[in-house]
Amino acid sequence: MKAYIFPGQGAQFTGMGLDLYENSQLAQELFEKANQILGFNITDIMFEGSAEALKETKVTQPAIFLHSVILAKTLGDSFKPDMVAGHSLGEFSALVANGTLNFEDGLKLVSQRALAMQKACELQPSTMAAVLGLEDEVVENVCAATEGVVVAANYNCPGQLVISGEVEAINKACETLKEAGARRALVLPVGGAFHSPLMEPAREELAAAIENTTFSKPNCPIYQNVTANAVIDGAAIKTNLISQLTAPVRWTQSVQQMVADGATLFTEVGPGKVLQGLVKKINRESETVSASL
Repeated sequence: MKAYIFPGQGAQFTGMGLDLYENSQLAQELFEKANQILGFNITDIMFEGSAEALKETKVTQPAIFLHSVILAKTLGDSFKPDMVAGHSLGEFSALVANGTLNFEDGLKLVSQRALAMQKACELQPSTMAAVLGLEDEVVENVCAATEGVVVAANYNCPGQLVISGEVEAINKACETLKEAGARRALVLPVGGAFHSPLMEPAREELAAAIENTTFSKPNCPIYQNVTANAVIDGAAIKTNLISQLTAPVRWTQSVQQMVADGATLFTEVGPGKVLQGLVKKINRESETVSASL
């Protein structure tokens, strides 16, 4: 069975989309529509802008979404997933790809998500850290025992977990995790504590937008970050998507469940190969490829 997976904000995105834009009339039309929806010319930034401009949250998230979704659409009849999943931001791309959301609504939600997250980041100093070489349970226990807000945020693959929370709590947790045998516990250069309780203001803001958006019956199941299980019910998809900003990304568990449900080929749709690498670390027998025209 074919699983299509969609990267999130950790994807490599510098210069992305140019070949796609130049070689497809459909891509050009969708990019122009995106410029109108966003209210600024994202194509100029994606194709000709500076690396610094691409790092702005209001640009990064829509840019990665656009690359993934437009690539999926230009694949045409060859895009026939049996299941889809997306890592964090990538879940929105996956929901457009499987027909749950239309292109316009998906982009609007991604833009609103980016702005809401940025505002939440500005309310309180916060950050994330990558922890390598420890069992998930050990990391979870350290987070629970650390004073302040610090939680497991991204279950990327066995032995690789990202924690998220208040700056001081993250620093304390990193010290304890190193003492517990972590190969690395490295604070990441991110703007805030994504997928933690500190994103509650953003969750509340995005919830209203999601509730007011039409969700159609998907063409195939989506394995959502919050549950790591196949979901096809529109109401359940909405509920899970609203919870996503403050809940952990259960990528390891999602891939394991997709494999258990029959996935043998994982196709990454979007910039970079980050998710392919994670899939291989989760299940060595799975075949992984990048989508291409």
